[in-house]
Amino acid sequence: MVDNNLITTANNLEGYRITKHLGVIRGITVRSRSIFGNIAGGFQSLAGGKLSVYVNLCEKTRQEAYQLMIDHANEAGANAIINMRYDANEVMQGVTEVLAYGTAVVAEKI
Repeated sequence: MVDNNLITTANNLEGYRITKHLGVIRGITVRSRSIFGNIAGGFQSLAGGKLSVYVNLCEKTRQEAYQLMIDHANEAGANAIINMRYDANEVMQGVTEVLAYGTAVVAEKI
């Protein structure tokens, strides 16, 4: 089971020895903005500043991709993830794919 404290963007885990590389794992989700979200975001953009409607949508989307990545690592038998990254692409106007990926590993405390 992946320990949330053992997920890093680095190539190694300080204080741990990687005993097994299990391969690339990923979590992917695709989201679109609703008409109501676009209207609310449009009103917020008129006033300027932080667009909380879009911030919340982006945060929920990244969190979902992150959790799916962890689920995939657990299925592979990992207890840690190294080289973790996010990527996002617009699939079509208003539809965005978010990918969380990394390398699933088994790590032992030194």
